[in-house]
Amino acid sequence: MVAFTHTVQQPVEGLRAKALRALGDLPPFSATLQRLTASLAGEDVSFSHLGDLIEKDTVVAGNILHVVNSALYARRGDITSVRHALSILGIDKVRNAVLGMSLTRMWSKLPMPPFWSMAKFNLHSSAVAILSDELAQRLPIDYPEGAFVAGLLHDVGRLLIALALTPQYEQIQKLHRTSGASLLECEQEVLGFTHPMLSADALAVWKIPEPICLAVLHHHSEAEQISLSRAVQAADQHVDSSGIAICECDSDRSQSIHTLGLDDQVRAAVLQHFRSEFDTLAPFFR
Repeated sequence: MVAFTHTVQQPVEGLRAKALRALGDLPPFSATLQRLTASLAGEDVSFSHLGDLIEKDTVVAGNILHVVNSALYARRGDITSVRHALSILGIDKVRNAVLGMSLTRMWSKLPMPPFWSMAKFNLHSSAVAILSDELAQRLPIDYPEGAFVAGLLHDVGRLLIALALTPQYEQIQKLHRTSGASLLECEQEVLGFTHPMLSADALAVWKIPEPICLAVLHHHSEAEQISLSRAVQAADQHVDSSGIAICECDSDRSQSIHTLGLDDQVRAAVLQHFRSEFDTLAPFFR
């Protein structure tokens, strides 16, 4: 822990509330997003209803058809209907892809400060989502179906800090570069809270299920038990070290993916499939 002499300039709750209010600057969730986030909480979404929702969004529908016809899901003959795509990919896979495409498209419309790259944020978030999902399918963790969304939303707190607390965000980045302290230590010093805390606050506002909120809250924590938060943490670190980072200073990070108990062959297969899926989906998550 680095010793700081800097102090928080404003009351902690005032800054945290200001950052959380920036959720109001985001475009409202579409009907599709509202229905899909509700399905995460256990509300049934039928095959036919999901198909109807996707077909009403021509951009997302076209993207889903492009994905299912890609080399990743190579089939004989072109798939020309959303219903057929659903039958091939499955509801969970399509739901995750639609959530990722819709949220990243929504975020890309935000008037962000010039130092913030929304393209890098979207690519990092989607990569962590894809790898979190791959890991969760092979690890003995609770609520593995929430891994993609936890990965997709794990850093939304950083987005809100950059959007609503721009001077403090720049101060955090400068402190991080010059002090040798971790990003979380710098956030705690400048703000009095960290981006995982703010991310969890935002997910609670969106009524995202508690297991996902907890995974996001603890994705920088050290935990002995293999949990959803550890899967997200391992994915986050691997993605950063691969150069798919929000900021350059994020890329020099240790990797906990080797501590998850996967044997070398399984781990190699996970990373290979992650790369193939990310390369296929990345163009739709910018």
